[in-house]
Amino acid sequence: MIKHRGFPGRLPGSDFQFTIRRANPKGVTPIIRRERYADRRAPDRRADTYFMAALWEHFGDEPFERGNLDAGRLSWLFGREVLPYDDPFDPTDYEARLIIDERAARASFPDAFDPEIWA
Repeated sequence: MIKHRGFPGRLPGSDFQFTIRRANPKGVTPIIRRERYADRRAPDRRADTYFMAALWEHFGDEPFERGNLDAGRLSWLFGREVLPYDDPFDPTDYEARLIIDERAARASFPDAFDPEIWA
């Protein structure tokens, strides 16, 4: 499992996790598409925005390996802003590659592309 060095481990000042420390010995948590409903709490929406900002800052429009990125956090974006790159895609593989759909990401998270988000 590749560890994405320099990627933030969590949303600052919260318990919203962005990365995992080690591979799960009982099996890889699959990435699934989770529905984001309009009534989600503000902290959850903020975590999604910061996670998208971190993904864009770290990978841009290039394909990237899932590696140590948190499956739960990826699942909130999967199928919309983050898409499978490999065909066939294995949602339980740490080496599975993903790619950001920039158009969808900018539409859903315009603040994530503001360079001042980390300030």
